[in-house]
Amino acid sequence: MTMKTIYPLLSVAVALGCLLGDPLSSQAQGAKKRLAYVTNGVDPFWDTAAAGVRSAEKEFNVKCDVLMPPKGIVDQKRMIENLLAQGVAGIAISPIDAKNQVGLINEACAQAHVITHDSDAPGSKRLCFVGMNNYKAGRAAGKLVKEALPSGGKLMIFVGRLEQLNAQQRRQGVVDELLDRPEQQLEKMKFDPPGRIAGGGRYQILDTRTDNFDYARAKANAEDAMAANPDLNCMVGLFAYNTPKCLEAVKEAGKIGKIKLVSFDEQDAVLQGIADGHVQGTISQQPYYYGYHSVRILNALSKGDKSVLPKSGFYEVPIVEVRQANVESFRKELKKLQAAGK
Repeated sequence: MTMKTIYPLLSVAVALGCLLGDPLSSQAQGAKKRLAYVTNGVDPFWDTAAAGVRSAEKEFNVKCDVLMPPKGIVDQKRMIENLLAQGVAGIAISPIDAKNQVGLINEACAQAHVITHDSDAPGSKRLCFVGMNNYKAGRAAGKLVKEALPSGGKLMIFVGRLEQLNAQQRRQGVVDELLDRPEQQLEKMKFDPPGRIAGGGRYQILDTRTDNFDYARAKANAEDAMAANPDLNCMVGLFAYNTPKCLEAVKEAGKIGKIKLVSFDEQDAVLQGIADGHVQGTISQQPYYYGYHSVRILNALSKGDKSVLPKSGFYEVPIVEVRQANVESFRKELKKLQAAGK
């Protein structure tokens, strides 16, 4: 945020202070701290997170830009570099490709307070991660599949990207739960490669399809899956838009009820699908609190308060499992949170 100069003499004083190495800080002049919240794409999921950002802005008297890269990693890199050039005090980043963005995140850490949210980059120098335990959430989604198909069946997994650590952990949680494997620890996790998962048992995981946040591709993936596998029993969508696109494809194919659907997040189409009995359930990350707690933590860090950092480096936002029995109460609470951020 560029401070609007109302009094020319004050502007001169600030400029001289900077030249002398003892700047009159914008905070001292009553301006708000500037922070940034960078997502990994454009989706209604992030609108709910942005509502949490706006609520925290009001509560902590800061300014936080919300930036959503429409074209993936290149856009995200450009946004972060621009923010650093503008001298923001803190940035919350949802890395698109954690392994290949460590250098960029560490560069940001050298110039600002940096945390990650939604998807982590544990190999970087970020100060903490704000989000859910994606592996446990994946196992919770696996349990929804078991509820929908108690006798077992064939399923496919749909996701935007598998470069993101949250997608990898979420998918592995589904796989491990359905194959009745012991629970893994995040720090030592082993991942099954994409494709058919060997393991036998009641559940057969036929494939994992990615779409790179292309909604048309997401729907086409679901259509192709049904065409190639007439005996497909279930679709699991790992990103917010995946199950809505699967639901569209299943409806058009006349297979509502024949193909069970399990979701993540809280798009309107999913919540209505749960209410109508067309979707078994969804795992909500409570993205409002991703935005709220990211701003809360960055604001404190900008004032020198490190007590807000969790000792483990992980500020866990609890998941909410949404089924037909609680979908209406969940939807009501969600609307209240979204309205609070306006």
